[in-house]
Amino acid sequence: MSASPGAPLPRVVALKFARREDGAPRVVAKGAGELARRLLALAEQHDVPVRRDADLLELLAQAELGAEIPFELYHAVAVLLTELGRANRELGARD
Repeated sequence: MSASPGAPLPRVVALKFARREDGAPRVVAKGAGELARRLLALAEQHDVPVRRDADLLELLAQAELGAEIPFELYHAVAVLLTELGRANRELGARD
């Protein structure tokens, strides 16, 4: 697979939040290019929800791998987690 010249490389940041273990969501994976493609494929294979938000991605990508997200991003990520929780409940109700 080749990309057209000047096309932006895909980028991803993966978060994990274990309410009982973590004080805040943590960056558990991040990458660009082929690594990003692999991470997205793994997410799809394991039914991990993916949210595309270029602005949030740019901010989260600055966090160190394994680190909690910056305090300034708590609200944006809380909204994201709330949306994902709602979608999971709706999907569960359909089963």
